[in-house]
Amino acid sequence: MPAPTVLDPASLDLARWIRPGDTVFVGQGCGEPLALSQALVAQRHRLAGATVLLFTVMSDTFRPEHADALRFRATAVTAGTRALAAAGSIDVIPAHYGDLDRLCADGDVRADVVLVQVSPPDADGRVTLGASHDAALSLIPRARTVIAEINRHAPRVRAEVTLALEDFDAVLESDRPLVQTRWPEPAEVEARIGEHVAALVPERATLQLGIGAIPDAVLARLTGRRGLGFHSGMMSDRVVDLIECGAIDDAHKGIDEGCAVTGLLLGTERLFRFVHENPRVAVRRPAYTHGALVLARVRRLFSINSALEVDLSGQVNAEAHGGRYIGTIGGQVEFVRGTRLSEGGVSVIALPATQGEARRSRIVASLGGPVTTPRSDVDHVVTEFGSARLRGLSLAERARALIAIADPAHRETLERAAALSPGRAPGAAR
Repeated sequence: MPAPTVLDPASLDLARWIRPGDTVFVGQGCGEPLALSQALVAQRHRLAGATVLLFTVMSDTFRPEHADALRFRATAVTAGTRALAAAGSIDVIPAHYGDLDRLCADGDVRADVVLVQVSPPDADGRVTLGASHDAALSLIPRARTVIAEINRHAPRVRAEVTLALEDFDAVLESDRPLVQTRWPEPAEVEARIGEHVAALVPERATLQLGIGAIPDAVLARLTGRRGLGFHSGMMSDRVVDLIECGAIDDAHKGIDEGCAVTGLLLGTERLFRFVHENPRVAVRRPAYTHGALVLARVRRLFSINSALEVDLSGQVNAEAHGGRYIGTIGGQVEFVRGTRLSEGGVSVIALPATQGEARRSRIVASLGGPVTTPRSDVDHVVTEFGSARLRGLSLAERARALIAIADPAHRETLERAAALSPGRAPGAAR
């Protein structure tokens, strides 16, 4: 294969590589190639209606004003795309995160041009996708053009797939700090939720977590444990804390023993340095981190995910409310179902009981958006007021259990809603 074209950041012209109407994938999370993504938006008026394909975005690169020349498609609405979604400028692709490998490999989700960030080459001239080992690996072979930003700050991870420089059409060298992802210290509500969830974690559990203040609050309460494992779609700085203090040793998970397994690194420089050439962390693609056959081999998988709201029958909405898409399907359904396949598995949906200054209840009589996780799959639901285990409960029993963990100010209203539903289960669709 021919050597890639070496690009000069000072004279970078993406119009040479991006054709009218192209779909351009931009690497996600802390693996976003900032020199390339920022050039994309700066040069957007010369790119003739290109569509930008996004997964998880944690930077502020893409903003509503950029929709004057670019179209945006995304599989999730996260910190970096909320403003775009609020402006109605994102076309959402509803997909399970673990399915993205197959969707991209089959061409159902495609990109003409792929922009990724990679680590510096190792002694053999191989690079890794660093902080975002994801479905880009399935997009790259099918794309017409692949451009890599070689960032000297990107970690060289223990990855299942490495790439040669000849796999790229062009490369650009960069010395920019990676996107940093930090969450504020958990407030009182998140801290109380963290306490309730931590109390459910069995000995020698294998942890899977989403992102945000609640997962961080849970992890902060597990430092005194020993024998925990880690198998999750993403890893944060808090996970490093638990590995370094000895709480996570990955010795009892039944698979990948001795290795914490993840796909996305969402954190700070501390996390990136920890994983750099560290055999203690294995970075795998979505089909492995989220795959049902893999999760079935994990012992005591303990899954923690969030929601926008839960109805009185246990249906979970993690995607949209009030006609606006503000969340994601992500890996929630895959991990919730994965715990059912895992020996000793437990899943938790954790959320504050209310939202916003109006303190709107998030335990609701009926959902204000789509069903992300069906009620038949839900195990535990946790708020700051306690935990409700729904497995095996009837619809009436579920309603009572969920009302008991709702905010006290809303319980009477929820009880009336349940009582006014003769002939149908509380929370069922009309």
